[in-house]
Amino acid sequence: MRSIPQILEQARTIAVVGLSPNPERASLGVATYLQRHDYRIVPVNPSYAGQQILGETVYASLPEAAAAGVRIDVVDCFRKSEDILPIARDAIAVGAGCLWMQLGIENHEAADLAGAAGLDVVMNHCMKIEHLKLSDTSEPS
Repeated sequence: MRSIPQILEQARTIAVVGLSPNPERASLGVATYLQRHDYRIVPVNPSYAGQQILGETVYASLPEAAAAGVRIDVVDCFRKSEDILPIARDAIAVGAGCLWMQLGIENHEAADLAGAAGLDVVMNHCMKIEHLKLSDTSEPS
């Protein structure tokens, strides 16, 4: 299992499940930060499928993104803990390298499933906060 710094250093494409265009939502702030730090963001949200968020096409699901030829390194989840298990199954199906559950999100069944399939698993950590620690830069939230 890779460490958080290794995951962040090796990832290039991050699917953000639950990404919203609403500036009040943490998902948009985190995704914007990650995009500014050279990660490709793949928005996944069935409510906005076919639209654009951060200049990227929104997909209804991870399998839809994969079918469009998108290779996903990390699946970053902005969904309730109880909604993570099907996302973990999709992350496995599309060959993602990591299932990442944001701050406040934990699902041990999903973590066990993803881990058994060979994915790295991170729970209850904010990707932006972890990247800030890694890059040792101070940027406002």
